[in-house]
Amino acid sequence: MRFWRAVWALEWGLAAIGAGSMLFIMMMVTVISVAGRYFLQVDLIPGAYNIVERILFPLLVFWALPIAHREGMFPRLETIADAQPPRRRALIGAVATIVEIVVYGLFFWFVARFVWQSVETNRTMQIGTTFLPVWPILLTMPLAFGLMLLEMGRLLHRDVRRALGLDTSVDEPAQQQGSLVV
Repeated sequence: MRFWRAVWALEWGLAAIGAGSMLFIMMMVTVISVAGRYFLQVDLIPGAYNIVERILFPLLVFWALPIAHREGMFPRLETIADAQPPRRRALIGAVATIVEIVVYGLFFWFVARFVWQSVETNRTMQIGTTFLPVWPILLTMPLAFGLMLLEMGRLLHRDVRRALGLDTSVDEPAQQQGSLVV
């Protein structure tokens, strides 16, 4: 229970603070860059497009992915399952979750390999006239997929328990976004 609350607090912090601040910074960079070009005829933030494209937007997306998955914002095929009795619905949910785990597990594997190779080769990106290491941004990708796989494992455990007719109340603690207590 404490473990899942800590994971959910991490997801919430990544999305609310991390992705939210990336969105705000992205808006500010865009406004400052456009205002400088149109009003002052000078580029106030050299490489602004690259900063948004290669740093801010990827961080925004990958920090928001785990909570978006947990909150059910990803498309799911629940209409067929909703018409079934509870145990059959849980079995269908478990099978669908296993497929998700396989797909996202493959994503995780290939993303982790790519990130590891990028760290080993010291992959860089050009921002303006300077080159910066890209690995700090890339590390958010396996983190996001790892958090999603953790949540899928929890959902699979819950659905298997439901399919077997066992008590699942311990698997469904009340989630309150504003007050995550660890």
